[in-house]
Amino acid sequence: MQSSTHREVVTVGILALQGAFVEHQATLQKVSLRRRIHIVQVRTPEDLAKCDALIIPGGESTTIALLARLAGLLAPLRDFVKTKPVWGTCAGAILLAQAAEGTKKGGQELLGGVSVTIMRNGFGSQVESFEAPLTVDGLRDSDRPFHGVFIRAPVVLSLDPSSNDPPIEVVSRLSASLLPHNQTTIPLDAGNTDPNDPRTIVALRQGRHLLTTFHPELTKDDRFHEYFIRQCVLPSLS
Repeated sequence: MQSSTHREVVTVGILALQGAFVEHQATLQKVSLRRRIHIVQVRTPEDLAKCDALIIPGGESTTIALLARLAGLLAPLRDFVKTKPVWGTCAGAILLAQAAEGTKKGGQELLGGVSVTIMRNGFGSQVESFEAPLTVDGLRDSDRPFHGVFIRAPVVLSLDPSSNDPPIEVVSRLSASLLPHNQTTIPLDAGNTDPNDPRTIVALRQGRHLLTTFHPELTKDDRFHEYFIRQCVLPSLS
């Protein structure tokens, strides 16, 4: 049996309980690498056990958590996050966070894994969804902006790593001047925004995990999916 270092196939799961998992699969299928990517739609603990890495899609975070509990997946997901690469987009970013604010009555079950506090719907409601060009460090053709699609997007309120946690690397920020009418649940001053304000962070990495508050899967651009595989998944297999 070949060791993981020399495997030619990488198995990436997509949590397929609710949300944009089909769109993630379609984009992931376009990624061209030397190693073949095998995709598993994860609905059971048995599906999850087959995976080298996992993507948690956008959708409705409370619903995804509830369905995961009903499927017996919450505990396996929490264990998975401790040892393997996970990428959370929008709702998935909320689930990956260490703490969340603005949750529904009764709170929000989280998987943890990324040492941030995040606010649900931090950029506003569905009608305040917007799109914006993003500069992203580390992407292929990084001089070409990535088209960010923000739908009821969460906002990173704070970075909270402990001394034992991997460092947090900011991958992309959103200028407050790009917000439509600057109408957000958490107002950002377009004329005087601290460049280090955590609320401007829309993509970050911590160790093997990737968090994006927007929806890369809703574009035709596969560069973020390639980034996840190259920067988070493949190094974890060596």
